Amino acid sequence: MSKLSADLNIDNLKNKVKNYEIVIENTTRYREIWQESLKQQVREDLEAICTEAGIKYELIENSQYINLDSLILSLGNTKSGIYQEVEPEIKSHLIRHNGSLLYQQIFNGKILVQVHYPMIDKYLEPRPPKTIAIYRPEEIKTPFILRHIETLISEITAWEDYDDDENVQHSKIGFTLPHELPASEDNN
Repeated sequence: MSKLSADLNIDNLKNKVKNYEIVIENTTRYREIWQESLKQQVREDLEAICTEAGIKYELIENSQYINLDSLILSLGNTKSGIYQEVEPEIKSHLIRHNGSLLYQQIFNGKILVQVHYPMIDKYLEPRPPKTIAIYRPEEIKTPFILRHIETLISEITAWEDYDDDENVQHSKIGFTLPHELPASEDNN
C-alpha cells in the first residue's frame, strides 16, 4: 500500500474518475449513433410526419462542424405582408422567417431539440428559442418527434395570435390602499 493510500481514503475520488470515464465513453458512443443512424431516422420521421400532416417544410442539414451538426425543420421564408414603398411601383418587403424545429448534436453527443420562433427581419428582435429537451440518442423515438412538431406548431400559432389580452399580473408601484377604508366605530 502506498503512503498516500495509507493516509487518505481516495475511494470517492476513484469512483468519480470511473464515472468521468463512463461519461467520456458515452459521448463517443452518442456521436457514433447520431452519425450512423439517428440523424437519418430523425430526417425520415420529420419528412413522413410533415408530409402526412400537410406541413410545407424544408429540411436543412448544417454540417459545418462534425459532431455538432444539426437538422433543421424550417417552415420557410415568405413576404411578411409588411413593406416600404420605395417608389410608386417599387416595394421593399420585409422577410418573414416562419419558424423552425432544431435537432442538434451538442458537445457531449446528446441531442438538443429547440423551437425557433418566427421573426420578421428589421422589425422584431428574434424571440429566444424554446428548448424542448436534451436527449440521449436512444431516447429519441418517432412519437417524440411527432410531439416536437406539435409543440412547434402550437408555439408558432401562439406567436401569430399574440395580443395583450392575457391575464398578466402587473407589479404595482407605491402604496397599496383598499378602495374603501373601513368605517371606524368612532365615526358612527
